[in-house]
Amino acid sequence: MPLNWKTGGLLLGLVFFAAVLLVKPIGVSTQFVILDGIVADAVNPDLVTKTDEGYSSTNAYLAKSGGKYAKSVANPLNYSFVFVIAMMAGGLLSALARGGIPADDRWVPALWQANFGDCRIKRSVATFVGGFVVLYGARLAGGCTSGHMMSGMMQTALSGYIFAAGAFAAAIPVSLMLFRKEV
Repeated sequence: MPLNWKTGGLLLGLVFFAAVLLVKPIGVSTQFVILDGIVADAVNPDLVTKTDEGYSSTNAYLAKSGGKYAKSVANPLNYSFVFVIAMMAGGLLSALARGGIPADDRWVPALWQANFGDCRIKRSVATFVGGFVVLYGARLAGGCTSGHMMSGMMQTALSGYIFAAGAFAAAIPVSLMLFRKEV
């Protein structure tokens, strides 16, 4: 059930336009910080406190921006957090609509097997490390790939175009080096 790239691009553009028009630009990486805060607040109930001015935290990162992140930790059922959960649910529904993911591709996709073997642990470690590096870089840059590139370009922000050029300039040669064998 492949989707034509033009149709997919148009649908993606409409989703981004609707998000900006109705709520705000799309960004995802901050919600990992919020999830961490929810878990930390469950362990240490004094992490986030409600004050007369709003919310605050003993964690400087959660307390910044007038306690904006602390408020999201205290009230996680907000647009951004629900959006991330909906993205995961949408991915699951898409996979189910296509008849599921073949058992051979669930842990180690064919392209990975052709280039690196079929070791699940190696694949899991590489996936975790790659995801960590991307997320760390996104937080270091004060945003994420969807926020900087997709939402930024849609709003014609110069930083969005620069980030997109840098991301592709790095991703294309790395993927060509890593995935030399095709399936």
